[in-house]
Amino acid sequence: MKNIMKNIASYLKVGFLSGCLLLTSGCELDIPNPNAASDVEVLNSREGIIALSVGLRQFYSTSGLEAALLYAGVTGREMKGVATFTNVLELEAGGTALPTFNGNILGYWSRMQRTMLMSEQILENAPNVPTLTGGTLSGVMAHAHLFNAMALGNLYIAFEQANTETSRTDKVTFRPRAEVLAAAIAHLNEGIALIEATPPSPEFTAQVTGTAFDLRNTLYAYNARYNLYAGNYDAAIANADKVDLSKRSEFVYSTLSPNPIYNTVFILAYYRPRDKFGLPDALFEVGDGRYSFYMTDPSADVLGDRVKTLAGFFNTQTTSIPAYLPDEMKLIKAEALLRSNGSLEEALALINQVRTQTSGDPFGVHAGLPAYSGPVTREALLLEVYKQRSAELYLSGQKWEDSRRFKRPGPPDNLSERNRNFYPYPDQERRNNPNTPNDPAI
Repeated sequence: MKNIMKNIASYLKVGFLSGCLLLTSGCELDIPNPNAASDVEVLNSREGIIALSVGLRQFYSTSGLEAALLYAGVTGREMKGVATFTNVLELEAGGTALPTFNGNILGYWSRMQRTMLMSEQILENAPNVPTLTGGTLSGVMAHAHLFNAMALGNLYIAFEQANTETSRTDKVTFRPRAEVLAAAIAHLNEGIALIEATPPSPEFTAQVTGTAFDLRNTLYAYNARYNLYAGNYDAAIANADKVDLSKRSEFVYSTLSPNPIYNTVFILAYYRPRDKFGLPDALFEVGDGRYSFYMTDPSADVLGDRVKTLAGFFNTQTTSIPAYLPDEMKLIKAEALLRSNGSLEEALALINQVRTQTSGDPFGVHAGLPAYSGPVTREALLLEVYKQRSAELYLSGQKWEDSRRFKRPGPPDNLSERNRNFYPYPDQERRNNPNTPNDPAI
């Protein structure tokens, strides 16, 4: 077991070497370690699969989330790049000033590829381990399906096309965004079917997720989220209804494995939050309790933009980051109703549950606003959903996708709410994979 854990540690160390992370480009990822267990030992033993499952979540919760929340947050104008490093300045500028050789774009792409590979290794090998059975097997498999879906969902948000699986032999084929999102939903459906048929065992919870990460509720929450993105509104509502809104599910950190947003924002000082959630003045509502939850200190002017000091889930080394926020489910249902010609009154009631909340949220995120008093029309309520999502789900990796879905002003004419429509493909991928599509114009 000691050697197996050393090998999992090597997986994680390699994960941070973004210059050599592109699995699909043929880059050699396996750095020899004579003291580590072989892949055969890891992937064909009960202890190895369990350790790799822990390593999968550990890698995603640190390296993967940094890219998914911060880089997309800069592009979606929630965060501002304030460091003088070239990668940060290019990401902040966006538009045609964001080159294909930008290191953050490579990091985003490659970390999702690493997450997918680790998930695939578990899904391919866990069923073949004879001592891995029952609720431990179903938990391990559903857990891998979830993280594969998360990686695919992040690729969907950032790129016009992406692969839906990795390849260790051939160059991967790129698929349209709709197919990438459909693959993520398929993984979530498979994970849900597994744990509904055979609930995860106490052993799985003790050895893999711990009690802080709620696998079942997270599967349903992401299925609601991605079905909303896909326009599958009935499925979005049905999955959101399955989420227990009284429960927490979170990524846990320590001084040895620190909160990645804290590390990048406070220690490296690369980014700061834009004032008012990055919203235009006309969409920001004075008195919103989430403003003081996520941001502190008087505004300061940095290169023409008002910025704050980050708070919320990101201002200490050991603060946990929610896998999702319960009130997202209410906003998903409200949006799905509005986009499917459902009841305006029901959508408004859900919006007001979020707006007027002063207590009861498991994570302490409370708007404390008066009830909505604007026009009760589909268009006006959709704008209100966008405003509520921008505040409630601040820095959750969704603002960029929201700005496109709600048809907010965007490139090339307006960079105020997003500075790219999609990222260009990393140079390293293009050099090594002839299947790489043409880059989007902006």
